[in-house]
Amino acid sequence: MNSKMTKRQFLRTTAAATVLGSVWEPVRSLARADDPIRWRLNLNGPWEARQADGTESIKATVPGCIHTDLMAAGKIPDPFFRDNEQAVQWVSEKTWVYRRAFHVPDETLRFSRVLLRCEGLDTLAAIKINGQEVGQADNMFRLWEFDAKGALRAGENEIEITFRSPLPLMRERQAKRPLYEWIGSHEPQGRAWVRKEPCNFGWDWGPVLITCGIWRGISLEALNHARLRDVLILQDHSAPNRVTLSFQVTAEAVSAGMLQAAIMVRHKGETVAKTKVNLSEATGRATVELNNPRLWWPAGMGEAALYEVRVELRDAAGKALDTVSRRIGLRTLKLLEKDDQNSLRFEANGVPFFSKGANWIPADAFATRVTPAILRRCVADAAAVNMNTLRFWGGGYYEDEALLDACDETGLCVWLDFKFACSAYPAFDGAFMENVRLEARDNLRRLRDHPCIAVWCGNNEISLMTKEDWSKESMGRADYDKLFKGLLAGQVKECAPQANYVSGSPDCGDTHYWQVWHGGQRFEAYRSLTGFMSEFGFQSFPEPRTVRSFTAEEDRGSLVTPVLNWHQRSPKGNEKIRDMINTYFNPPKDWESALWLSQILQGLGIKLGAEYWRQTMPQSMGCVFWQYNDCWPVVSWSSVDYFGRWKALHYMARRFYAPILVSGLENPQNGAIDVFVTSDRLAPCRGTLAWQATDLGGRLLRSEVIRGLDIPARQSQKVKTLDLADLTQARGLDNVLTWLKVIVDGRIVSDNLISFVLPKDLNLGDPRLKAAIAKDGKKFRVTLAAEQPALWTWLSLDDSDAKYSDNFVHVAADAPAQIVVTPERPMTQAQFTRALRLQSLFDTYKS
Repeated sequence: MNSKMTKRQFLRTTAAATVLGSVWEPVRSLARADDPIRWRLNLNGPWEARQADGTESIKATVPGCIHTDLMAAGKIPDPFFRDNEQAVQWVSEKTWVYRRAFHVPDETLRFSRVLLRCEGLDTLAAIKINGQEVGQADNMFRLWEFDAKGALRAGENEIEITFRSPLPLMRERQAKRPLYEWIGSHEPQGRAWVRKEPCNFGWDWGPVLITCGIWRGISLEALNHARLRDVLILQDHSAPNRVTLSFQVTAEAVSAGMLQAAIMVRHKGETVAKTKVNLSEATGRATVELNNPRLWWPAGMGEAALYEVRVELRDAAGKALDTVSRRIGLRTLKLLEKDDQNSLRFEANGVPFFSKGANWIPADAFATRVTPAILRRCVADAAAVNMNTLRFWGGGYYEDEALLDACDETGLCVWLDFKFACSAYPAFDGAFMENVRLEARDNLRRLRDHPCIAVWCGNNEISLMTKEDWSKESMGRADYDKLFKGLLAGQVKECAPQANYVSGSPDCGDTHYWQVWHGGQRFEAYRSLTGFMSEFGFQSFPEPRTVRSFTAEEDRGSLVTPVLNWHQRSPKGNEKIRDMINTYFNPPKDWESALWLSQILQGLGIKLGAEYWRQTMPQSMGCVFWQYNDCWPVVSWSSVDYFGRWKALHYMARRFYAPILVSGLENPQNGAIDVFVTSDRLAPCRGTLAWQATDLGGRLLRSEVIRGLDIPARQSQKVKTLDLADLTQARGLDNVLTWLKVIVDGRIVSDNLISFVLPKDLNLGDPRLKAAIAKDGKKFRVTLAAEQPALWTWLSLDDSDAKYSDNFVHVAADAPAQIVVTPERPMTQAQFTRALRLQSLFDTYKS
């Protein structure tokens, strides 16, 4: 809006443009236009924003945030580019005012109640309608509803929401009562004093971009009679081939009168059960039985079957007042404690399973830029590499249902942290505890019916900073227990009584192992422990195309230029990557080779741990590496970068998370390799183990084919010890490569490569890679052949993204490999051939 536009002109312009007439609609089509029961006015869309102490306004979008609005208006640069983040820190210190106009028909004011419903206000907000304050908010994670009827008038109205910076409050409270926290050099102190996304203040992989705004939907709701307040669904699986669903329906009555709930359960469009219940004092209970139910299973274990539950609230005449729909899965999903033979583990429908996955962080530093399409792509990419678990880490926000929906559909189990991480929290403060109680209730009720949620977890790593008494470096045990073992545990028991809850991670028997990254240990240290590994990892750079997106040419001279260090939030992180490259590999020949080599290094390290923990099941029953994704273009632990580009680790995960895995444990001292075959399948099978030893030139030294190999279900077994001492003595440890593969039903289901020495000790020759290219519609089939072993071979396209069926593969001299490439844009075969790049480990080294 032009700063010279009058308030009356603003009201007329925005009201006429966005909300006149038809935007007031019956909620979910429950009411006829001539007989309204409940109406809603959607207030999303165009708003305006300004500094509280300024006069110039900019266009704003809701849902949204002030940083994205300022970028759209050209008022601030892209904070992701180079070190622009520093230039926008002033935004976080300001108070920002959002406003818009809307039209209220006369008949709306005749409703019994008119509520302003705010699904997400970030964070310290005061709300006015027509200059009258209707409420205040102080928690980003809560649903806020305010009585708006008294402030509304027929015709033109104005809503204004003022967002105060949280920084003054944090400074004031931290000065009076410091709370111990783990923070980086760029991050402000005191984030635990406000209920706001912790990593919005920065993290060791994220920027400091402390934003504000209306980040989820906002609307006005007008209602008569009653609405549904809560629908609790419980499951009883005690009878064979039958599941009993119990419903507790709670209504909020606005006026007197009998209420009834009609309940219907559908599967794939077919009604499988229905019932009705009269509500007494606005509450009613009912049950239905489902015979021969289709169960929901985690990915890789069976169908992720889903049922739709629809609950309709009716008045005495049978008129629909409100409706709630939920999608549920029929399953039992338990978290079992560690015992003498087993680690901490999950059990679905009575079947224990090994958790394979990664840790999820917010997909963007600005949450409102994350679309359902992005979330679905992320889940699809996780499922594509045989993951069955994502841990939603505690320093982000409670995710949108689109993400949980996608996990439901693919069978990805979710470890869901409440949003507390790496800081002491003021559990001694009554107002804080009540705020958290309401936050927990809102999110439990919103998300609890998703079958993918395997466990609710109180916090991330706060147990590691908890001691008997409060201090400058600890949270007191009594207050820790009060918040995480008392309040949150109680809310889960009340609002989701069949859910699993643990007070914290690694407080529940899982393991966060950071001695490799933070402690300087080598990757082989992963083989020194077993358990449920819920955090461990090593960083890598994103690929050159991603790095170019946030750098200028002068920023790309080495791995430790100022801008690359700015996009690295772990202290000395780029140096750690560089040094570990030199530990395992020969020095890279140039800057781009260093980026690719960092990814191969990362994948090698995580593979070593993942394979060992799968070998040692059931002493190990979980491998959830840190981390899956990024919130901006950055050097980090992710396997998929900010733009959705898979790193080498993600391609390798498809192999080390394969349902049937062949792997080896080498012993250079005696020239032996223990070969393991691990299966996550629910049924046993038989297969063939084939192995061969070659030298670095690809010449066959020894081979064997073992047919009729029994592969038990859900077990890992050492199937053979290869004695190659004579080969290693004759040829040298550095001149023997062992190739493994398992074949089931005529198909290679797993393959692997074992070396007795570090990659840098392999004197690799030029593999003279060649590619045969065949166009198949929009896809290209690339068949790779090598004259000598080509290790970690990958394809890329100049200045073009693509999907690759595989990448970073080992190509043996006698075994061509095929990769299907689908470019993001249509290409002729000639264009594809010119753009295609073939590289392997050999190509990263100086000649």
